[in-house]
Amino acid sequence: MVGRSYIAALAIICLCLFYHLEITVATEFTVGDSAGWSFNIENWPNGKSFKAGDVLVFKYGQGAHNVVVVDAEGYNSCKPKSDSKTYTSGNDKITLAAGTSYFICSYPGHCEAALKIKVTAS
Repeated sequence: MVGRSYIAALAIICLCLFYHLEITVATEFTVGDSAGWSFNIENWPNGKSFKAGDVLVFKYGQGAHNVVVVDAEGYNSCKPKSDSKTYTSGNDKITLAAGTSYFICSYPGHCEAALKIKVTAS
């Protein structure tokens, strides 16, 4: 009888834990949707909800653009720091951290043509 009580109590505890556990599934977003990482994309994040752990996929023709992770200053000035992380595969996947992340294309004139995004993840 004691064994059954122990199993029943353990089952109830597990059910309570699962009930209170919030399972978060990461979402994968293709930046620019079907147009991909392209000019005049700056407003693409508007109206979307991002969470830490979500993945941004930057699709573009390899050699046509790049994706550079910058800070707010680099985003506003379109000038990355020399140690900024740069992606060049044409199918770059970047996992978002909580807070605001900034991405630009560092090819001459591209960032100035709104090839940049700012994404805030909760």
